[in-house]
Amino acid sequence: MKKGWAHTRAMLAATLAGLVGACGGVVVKPEPVLPKPLIAQIDADVGLIAPADMRKYVDKETRFGTDWEIVVGPGETRMMQDLFRDLFRHVQDLADLDAGRAAKGLQAIFEPRIEQYSFVTSHETGDRYYAVTIRYRIDLYTPQGDKFDSYTLTGYGSCLAQGMSNGKPLATASAAAMRDAAAKFLVQFPEQAAAQHLARREVLVADRAPVSLESSQIEAVPIDESEADLAVASAPPSAPPAAGPPPAAPASSPPLPTLAPPSPPVPPAGPPRTPPQLDLREGFDSSRSRNFTP
Repeated sequence: MKKGWAHTRAMLAATLAGLVGACGGVVVKPEPVLPKPLIAQIDADVGLIAPADMRKYVDKETRFGTDWEIVVGPGETRMMQDLFRDLFRHVQDLADLDAGRAAKGLQAIFEPRIEQYSFVTSHETGDRYYAVTIRYRIDLYTPQGDKFDSYTLTGYGSCLAQGMSNGKPLATASAAAMRDAAAKFLVQFPEQAAAQHLARREVLVADRAPVSLESSQIEAVPIDESEADLAVASAPPSAPPAAGPPPAAPASSPPLPTLAPPSPPVPPAGPPRTPPQLDLREGFDSSRSRNFTP
């Protein structure tokens, strides 16, 4: 009898501990994997700065009584390193701009940053899916450390809700958003003026910088992941909702120039269009991603 009661008490204690843990915080660590892109590599020597604010980026929020901690920095840093090594022939990791000025043989220096991370949970989508939006800024400098240009781009990702989640669907949606942004940069940066200079083995100099140093915008390219690959939801609209609007530009700044063709007129009301699909399981294929408008 005593043995049976002791066993029952142990089981009750374990159950209570599990319930307490379930009501606590959720820590998410996205680990994106970038497929080998099917693009022509740019024959250039560039430097890459992974600033501390990106390496250590963490988003902490409380939603409906649950504390969420999304550790974005480590996975994002590794993906950026893979991205630039896939895009350029030689990439040198740099600690900061001072290290870039002292480096030899560089044609340009890139410094990516995360400007905003936002998400919605299944609680906010009727238990259907999780969605993530990540806004980036990639600054481009001359080897002397002078600003040459600046690019902004936004990645979107989503994942079907999976019962009592431990954070895995949000991690999957976050990784999909990172890969979405990477695909846009891989496809669209080679068409920019700076990329043409680098492809000709030219060193970027300040007097060749664009007339306006306002940020150039990489257009949003809807990319759907297959369910077998990342279990991304097909139910959401082509641009998954973000938890909030991206930060507005200062009142004194002019609107950001758009580098891709303008979006076509909005069609009459009707069934939502299916966005162009890009299969990431075998790599990025730029020949299938020339339509840069949603």
